[in-house]
Amino acid sequence: MKVLVLNGPNLNLLGTRDPDIYGTETLSDLERMVTAWGSGMGLDVETYQTNHEGELIDQIHRTDLDGIVINPAAYTHTSRAIPEAIEAVPIPVVEVHLSNIKEREPWRALSLVSDVCSASIHGRGLIGYQHALRHLVNQAALPLQTLRYGPETDQVGDLRIGGNTLAILVHGGFWRHEWTRDTMESLAVDLTQGGISTWNIEYRRLGAGGGWPVTPEDVLLALDHVSELGMKPSRVVVVGHSAGGNMAMWAAWRSATNIDQIVALAPVVDLERHARSQMYGAEEAQFLLDSGAPRRISAGEVPTLLVHGEADHHVPIAHSADLAREEGLELLTTSTGHFELLDPEREDWDKIRSVIAG
Repeated sequence: MKVLVLNGPNLNLLGTRDPDIYGTETLSDLERMVTAWGSGMGLDVETYQTNHEGELIDQIHRTDLDGIVINPAAYTHTSRAIPEAIEAVPIPVVEVHLSNIKEREPWRALSLVSDVCSASIHGRGLIGYQHALRHLVNQAALPLQTLRYGPETDQVGDLRIGGNTLAILVHGGFWRHEWTRDTMESLAVDLTQGGISTWNIEYRRLGAGGGWPVTPEDVLLALDHVSELGMKPSRVVVVGHSAGGNMAMWAAWRSATNIDQIVALAPVVDLERHARSQMYGAEEAQFLLDSGAPRRISAGEVPTLLVHGEADHHVPIAHSADLAREEGLELLTTSTGHFELLDPEREDWDKIRSVIAG
């Protein structure tokens, strides 16, 4: 699979231009990284940077590519020709930005490109390019249908058919809008290839129409929508990571769909504790508390497996350990960190997959 990573105007100045926003790594550093990341995924990655709109369009028009990752930079907000070029080619294109364009100057928040791209990734720094490459790999791995469960833009989910068990995946990201369902795609592909159907859902997040109670109610609405997916699963499991674990537990026992199992990966189960922690997501946790969100979360009567890494520096393992002790839940501890739980290549994933399969 051949992928072109395209960088637009002024990205040749990476490392010296506004390093507090764009970081200190140079364009050469970035190109070495994306080439190495692509090689590790089995991709043939080529890189190209230009300050000229026409050159970007010429590269998009190439016929020897299987996918494109593009950072149009300022052309994101001004060019009509670039989205037209993307729309005209029969390959997936992923938009990526180093900074969080939704939280900077108002003119940067509008992307003319996002509607014609298979995914838009912003605000994750250099690692966003790795996530964009991984998205292309996962999109190519299996056929999927993007189905709507409500009228809002983010009330959608990617359905992959694998078998009679359905796993509904709820991504994390501390409710922040720069984190989307692409983070759960590797698990979705692995489960589907293993004979388990998956529905990887999106929901409204903070900064994009979400908050309390809108965001967890989106998850509940998605769970209630299972009967409309065109399949009749014999078993339904909700798998949530981080903030998604919190919402999976909140919604599962409220849903009109019979949920057979919850698998919560490093869940944020104690908002009050997290708000006091001064860790990433503490401000969001306090905002939700102030809006009326419950201080602590419970799985209710739904069988629940908690999975937590001992090296998790984003959501301390005490979140899961305390809940497991107080409610008599099963806790699987690993030696990993927070995001490693999203890698199906790790050794303990086989056990988690078997719990999902029942």
